[in-house]
Amino acid sequence: MIVGLMTVELFIGEANTLKDKRRVLKSIIDRIRSRFNVSIAEVDHQDLWQRATLGVAVVSNETNHVHQMMDTVIRSIESNGGAELIQYSTEIL
Repeated sequence: MIVGLMTVELFIGEANTLKDKRRVLKSIIDRIRSRFNVSIAEVDHQDLWQRATLGVAVVSNETNHVHQMMDTVIRSIESNGGAELIQYSTEIL
């Protein structure tokens, strides 16, 4: 079993309140969950309204598949207009 873990830092420039931030994040998280078979959740910076950290987990039996899924998730987040990707890091277990 191969597990891929990814941490994604986002800047949400249009958010002026936590409610705005939650609206943008809910859209991103729901879209990622519905399109890809991954687990995703906000894991840090819950009290800041223009910054968010998402945790993503992928489980597979092939390392290449894990890499492909994480790359696809990153491309999908980047293509979203509501948030700007600051940085991300990946780890394969």
